[in-house]
Amino acid sequence: MEIDYGMTVVDKNDKHLGTIDHIINDVWSGEVRKYMVRLDDDISAVYFKPTHVAEMTKERVKLNLAIEEMEQT
Repeated sequence: MEIDYGMTVVDKNDKHLGTIDHIINDVWSGEVRKYMVRLDDDISAVYFKPTHVAEMTKERVKLNLAIEEMEQT
C-alpha cells in the first residue's frame, strides 16, 4: 500500500492534520523524500518523511510524531 494524494493524515495523538497535498521525490533516485500536508487552516503546511509513518489504511495515515514535532511552514 502506498501513500497517495488526498489521504487523511493524523498525528500520534490522533489529531486530524489535513490531507496529502504534495509528494516530494528525490530527483536522482525517484524515491519519496517527504510528504506535504496542507493543514485544515489552508494557510500552513507540515512535512513528514516515510519513516514517520506509524500505520496506515487505504484512507488514512497515522504518524509517529505529534504536530509540534513536525517541520512546518
